[in-house]
Amino acid sequence: MSPAKHRAEDNPSAPEPVAPMFSVVKGEPTAEELAALAAVVASVGVPPTTEPAKPNVRHWVRRQQLRLDPTPGPGAWKRSRG
Repeated sequence: MSPAKHRAEDNPSAPEPVAPMFSVVKGEPTAEELAALAAVVASVGVPPTTEPAKPNVRHWVRRQQLRLDPTPGPGAWKRSRG
């Protein structure tokens, strides 16, 4: 048997064949067009990134209790960041 005709059963460490992501049913797209289409299809399934959480009300209440309120003066904008 030639090496090109080996089956998956002959080599248990061979990777399983993967089903195609999509198939072209009409036309003859170029390799670049197929790559662009594959990138778009693959990106559709990716969940959007989450935005960083904003401080909740409890955060500000705690700052007030500890007298960490923003106070006017030089550098106040740095202290107000939390």
